Amino acid sequence: MTIRVGVIGCGFYAQNHLNSWHELKSEGALLTAVCDVDPQKAEAAGRNFGVPHYTDATEMLEAEKLDVVDIVTRHETHRALAELAIGKGVAAIVQKPFATTWDDCVAIVDAAARAGIWLAVHENFRFQTPMRHVKRVIDSGAIGRPTWARINFRTGYDIYKTQPYFYNEERLAIADVGIHVLDLARFFMGEVAHISCETQRRNPKVRAEETATMMLRHESDAVSVVECTYGARKLPDPFPETLLEIEGETGAIVVSIGLRMSVTSNGQVSEESIGSPLRSWTSEPWHASQEGALNACQHFLDSLKRGVPADTSGEDNLKTFALVEAAYKAAEEKRAVKPESWQRKA
Repeated sequence: MTIRVGVIGCGFYAQNHLNSWHELKSEGALLTAVCDVDPQKAEAAGRNFGVPHYTDATEMLEAEKLDVVDIVTRHETHRALAELAIGKGVAAIVQKPFATTWDDCVAIVDAAARAGIWLAVHENFRFQTPMRHVKRVIDSGAIGRPTWARINFRTGYDIYKTQPYFYNEERLAIADVGIHVLDLARFFMGEVAHISCETQRRNPKVRAEETATMMLRHESDAVSVVECTYGARKLPDPFPETLLEIEGETGAIVVSIGLRMSVTSNGQVSEESIGSPLRSWTSEPWHASQEGALNACQHFLDSLKRGVPADTSGEDNLKTFALVEAAYKAAEEKRAVKPESWQRKA
């Protein structure tokens, strides 16, 4: 079965999506067309991957017969592009963050539901090879029921060099990378009852928060501490690795710098490397993130072929976006906030 893919957005991170779909050709993905409002980026992507290129998404959707569009653009464009695809009867994958506001996210999900169109969010941290190894250990029961965790993404890497617009974002650390780490907290520890949050703006050049420290009480009664910052000063810098500790009833998991995983289970300790292999189009230090994009696209391809929802469906991702909204409200009001005020009612 062939799935014809169109990619909207050919910028910096979109190259990982383009390469992923190209690599998945043997599994049934057919990269069919690309689009970007920047003619040079569109032309370069079309030339590199041997497909037609467009500068107008409507034109691409009308000219090409597509099964799914992968929207890899700025978040303020997501709702309009997703609704455009849905209106044309084309499935959509939307890069995180899902949209700019909660109402926009809900509108996209509702539009897809009304039209009966498959919808997913490209939330890829949970698809990174190291994080899949951690989930494998949890699911095996080796540490028992998880009861406490610290999950952190702390770096001083100059993200502003390739994404200078980050200087002027109204929301930064939580909305950009914290959303990934919050999704991991859900992935490993289950849904969240309430969240507390402290934000900091330690870099005077940045308009928004570039550091956030969050504490989550999960519905299982487990507690997790979720940290994210673009202002770390520690060397070696683990960018772009996610480091963590998870304690369970009978053991613990620790992922340390260099993506070494130590598992304590019933008094015995084992260690293994859980890093991602390099591919022809990936490079250090980005390769773990790049392979996460590939693994996510592979999952979406499989879900589309089988006609089942993705693990990170639009509906599921609302629960992660609700945590982002709750975190900002918790920081503003200096209290624990229940994400249910944003979550959809049954």
